Amino acid sequence: MWKFLAVGFANVRTSMVLAFLCLFLGCPQSFAQDMPEVSETFRQASEAMRRGDLNAAGEGFAATTKASPAFAEAHFNLGLVREEQGRFEEAIGSLQKALSLKPHLHGANLFLGVAYYRMNRFTPALAAVDKETATYPKDASAWMWLGVIQLARDRPEEAAAALDQAAKFAPDNVDILYHRGQAHLLISKNSYGKMFKTDPKSWRVHQVLAQANSEADRPLDAVAEYQAAIKLAPRQPGLHEELGSEYRNIGKIKEAEDAYLRELEIDPNNVLAKYKLGALSVEKGDAARGKDLIEAAIKERPGLLHSDYNLGRAEMLLGNDATAAQLLERATSAPGSDPEVVQQAWYQLGIIYRHLHRMEDAQKAMATFQRLKDEAAENSQKALKRYESQQNTNPAQPPTSLENPNNL
Repeated sequence: MWKFLAVGFANVRTSMVLAFLCLFLGCPQSFAQDMPEVSETFRQASEAMRRGDLNAAGEGFAATTKASPAFAEAHFNLGLVREEQGRFEEAIGSLQKALSLKPHLHGANLFLGVAYYRMNRFTPALAAVDKETATYPKDASAWMWLGVIQLARDRPEEAAAALDQAAKFAPDNVDILYHRGQAHLLISKNSYGKMFKTDPKSWRVHQVLAQANSEADRPLDAVAEYQAAIKLAPRQPGLHEELGSEYRNIGKIKEAEDAYLRELEIDPNNVLAKYKLGALSVEKGDAARGKDLIEAAIKERPGLLHSDYNLGRAEMLLGNDATAAQLLERATSAPGSDPEVVQQAWYQLGIIYRHLHRMEDAQKAMATFQRLKDEAAENSQKALKRYESQQNTNPAQPPTSLENPNNL
C-alpha cells in the first residue's frame, strides 16, 4: 500500500535539497581564511549541485571532506548528492558523519530519515525524522516526512497527527495537503470497516451507504438506505434532512418537503433543513414563506451556499426587483457557486433589469447567460465524447453517471 507514496517525491526531494543547500553555499569564515583551497572547492561543488551537475558536486564535496574531515557541512552536502544519485547507503554514511560532528545540523536528520525511507527501513527513518522535528519543531518538511513514514508503516492515525502539524506551518503546500488527505482517508476507511464488522445492522451502516450512494449520483439507492436508517433510528437528527435532499434530487418535491418538516420537528435548530425548506418553498412559488425560512437560516449561519440566489428569487417573486437585483448580482460571483446556479442568476437578472428599465444591462445579462449555457453544452459534449472513447477502449467498464448539480 505504501508504494504510492514514492510517486512525485523526486521533485519534492530536489526542492528540499536546494532549500537546504543554500544554507551552506559558503564555508564558515575560519575555513575561508585558513583553507582557501578547501573553501573554493566547496563553493564550486555547491554551484554544481545547484545547477544539477551531481557528478561534479559529488567529486567536489568528497574532495572537501577528504581535505577537511571535520567540516560537517561538507559531509552533509555530500550526503545530499549521494541521496539524489540514489546511492542511499553512502548518503546515510555521510549524513551520520555530519551529525557526529554537528548533532543539531539543520536538515541532517531529516535527509537521513528520507534515505532510510527510500531503502524501506522505516524504523530508523522514523527515529531520524523524529529527532529533526524535536530539534526544529516548526519545520513543515520534517513533519510531512514524519507523516509519510507513518503512512508507510500503516499507521494512519499517527500520520494524520504529523501531517496536521505540517499543515499548520505550511497550509498551502500541495504535497502536505495530498498526504494529509491520504492519511485521513485511510482513517475514515478503517473506521467504517470496523463499524461494518462490529455492527452490520446498525443504522449508521445504512447512513454511510446512503451517503456513498449520494456521492455516486445514485439517489434512488440513497433514498432506500436513508429509509432503512430512519426505520432503525426514527428520531436521529440529520437523517430526515439528508433524505429530503435525495427526494429533491429525484424530483419528489412533496416527499422532500415532508422530510424537511419532520427533521425540524425532531431538531428545530437544524439550519440546513430550515434553509432547504425555504429554498423549496421559493421553487413552489411560496416566496413569503421561503424568504422567512431562508433569512432565519442565514441569521444563524451566514454565508450558506447559494443563499443570495435563493433569497434573490424570493424577493423577485415578491416584486422587490431592486433588492432582488442586488442579491442576484452577488450570486453571479459568489465563491464556490454551482455553474448552473450562476447561469440562472444571470437569466433572472436579465428579467429583473427589464422590469427596472435597465435595457442595456438586461441585454448584457442575457448574453452572459447564453454564453455560459453554450459553454456548458460544449463541455457536456466533450465529456460525452471522452466517455464514448473510454467505452470503446474498454467496454467492460461500468458507465459513469453524469453530474447532477445540487442547486442549494
